[in-house]
Amino acid sequence: MPAGGSYIDKPKDNKLYYSISEVAEMFKVNQSLLRLWDGQFEMIQPKLNKKGNRMFTPQDIEVYKIIFKLKEQGLTIQGIKKYLEEYGKRILKEIKTGETQYSKLETKLRKIKQELIALSEKL
Repeated sequence: MPAGGSYIDKPKDNKLYYSISEVAEMFKVNQSLLRLWDGQFEMIQPKLNKKGNRMFTPQDIEVYKIIFKLKEQGLTIQGIKKYLEEYGKRILKEIKTGETQYSKLETKLRKIKQELIALSEKL
């Protein structure tokens, strides 16, 4: 898990933008860590509001989740950068479409479950 605690699955509400304090609270980390990482990882592109405050999209939050998971697995910042350079386009596509390898697997497993239930009802 990340240094400050466990990462979140999804934001609790469906906002278009989240403040840096909201994102820091979601991940239980300091805002300074988020500022550091948004400068180091090109995939994180917070918008700035009129006051100059960082505003993060749900897509940014998904990228942070990936970074936290990779960090948890022992990758260094350089290792994470290399991973994101290699797989970043695919990751962003999956985030935008919501069609990750896990969602595909979940869909297949649900179909198998339905088939097994139908077979057991025939017995």
